[in-house]
Amino acid sequence: MLKIFNISKTFNPGSVNEKLAIDDLSLQVAPGDFITIIGANGAGKSTLLNAVSGSFYTDRGSIFLDGKDITMVPSHKRARDIGRLFQDPMLGTAPGMTIEENMALAAGHGGWLSRLSHSDRERFRAALKPLDMGLEDRLTQPVGLLSGGQRQALTLMMATINPPKILLLDEHTAALDPKAAEKVIHLTESIVKENGLTCLMVTHNMQSALDLGNRTIMMDRGRIILDISGEKREKMTVEDLLRAFKEEAGRALNNDRMLLDS
Repeated sequence: MLKIFNISKTFNPGSVNEKLAIDDLSLQVAPGDFITIIGANGAGKSTLLNAVSGSFYTDRGSIFLDGKDITMVPSHKRARDIGRLFQDPMLGTAPGMTIEENMALAAGHGGWLSRLSHSDRERFRAALKPLDMGLEDRLTQPVGLLSGGQRQALTLMMATINPPKILLLDEHTAALDPKAAEKVIHLTESIVKENGLTCLMVTHNMQSALDLGNRTIMMDRGRIILDISGEKREKMTVEDLLRAFKEEAGRALNNDRMLLDS
């Protein structure tokens, strides 16, 4: 479904700020895979999602989605098949536009409210109702007035209202309070399962990385150093993950946020 072959990316080449962010990375993702991605800051997690979404072109290597080479396809064209949520709830929506205007854009209406039919609005209400946040009754309210949790939940619905071929989640609950984060995680699980979505989710929480989805990969210095699934993953604990990191990376994991979150 998603096939990544030997991609590499160096930022600021030839300067004092040169950074090898992705180092000869290959990954194959099967249809319906829900992969959690963990690693310390600077490991290349978000950079990997950026490469898939087309935020930049890789220096070398290739990326295929459903058999189509998208390596040099610009991000706005990839967006037709790739949904994405970011860590910042302020991203992914237009704050000055209403909920229904944002939903219309996501649904492909071009944002023209005059073209929205009664059935369109009913579709939006039906999509928002499972959030249990009352947003279905506030379609004309500007998105900028929503809380972080409400906005991230709305962004999740927008990214999946036309189910994408692949959903990219870049620590999409990290900026939320624990209660809102838990709700958005449950919504994520439900939406991914109901739509049979293929999903890559970056997280700092190692326990969540083992509990969610069907496969976990760990990154370090732009490479995938661990890829686990099946029975091995089911039996693995956070302590096992830390031990595996030390064995593969040759050093102990030193990341306060990951250790505290887990």
